[in-house]
Amino acid sequence: MATAAFVEFSLLPRQSNFNPSQLQPHRPLLSLSSHNTSIPKLTAAALSFSQSQGFGCAIEKRQCKEQERGVLVQTSAVRELTGSLTSAQGHRFAIVVARFNDLITKKLLEGALNTFKSYSVREEDIDVVWVPGSFEIGVVAQQLGKSRKYQSILCIGAVIKGDTSHYDAVVNAATSGVLSAGLNSGTPCIFGVLTCDTLEQAFNRAGGKAGNKGAEAALTAIEMASLFEHHLKPLQ
Repeated sequence: MATAAFVEFSLLPRQSNFNPSQLQPHRPLLSLSSHNTSIPKLTAAALSFSQSQGFGCAIEKRQCKEQERGVLVQTSAVRELTGSLTSAQGHRFAIVVARFNDLITKKLLEGALNTFKSYSVREEDIDVVWVPGSFEIGVVAQQLGKSRKYQSILCIGAVIKGDTSHYDAVVNAATSGVLSAGLNSGTPCIFGVLTCDTLEQAFNRAGGKAGNKGAEAALTAIEMASLFEHHLKPLQ
């Protein structure tokens, strides 16, 4: 029959000069006693050394990782490409405008034209194309982009929420249509379609308290035209 072994463990504090008399019998920290002589005894120094060594290795590895990460962050070989808003002279733009809710879209168009004019875009370099509604903007913008006549296409519309789910269908179609037009044609197509809950919200964004979103979209069109013309043209 195998001899049963009983082992008791307690943790000894790490000290330079260890005195066994300092141990308190009623609160043992670590001791190793065995009734089986085949089990070796572990000393406090050995336990302390192994724990300290592992902790030091962990700190050293962490510091190495932080140093490597710092080298990557401090890399100065990054090249930044941006479009310019200094002047858009010489660039051609097309504006696709939805006729539905024209009380709003006409104000957005006016804001866009004024912005183009203030950035030196000539009237003969701007073509305005009217479509029945925001749903039809995408397909026309894609055809204009594929013609390679324009540096940017501005898409203007206004969709106001009603009592049915028709609003969601038109908004989703207009959003994905403008996005697909830019991706498929390789020409920047700018989303300038208002999606509002009320008519008051739309007027506020067509020259009211919230500014003119048509003018803001025109600025985006100018910047994207400059970015593609000066930096991304070989990728088209």
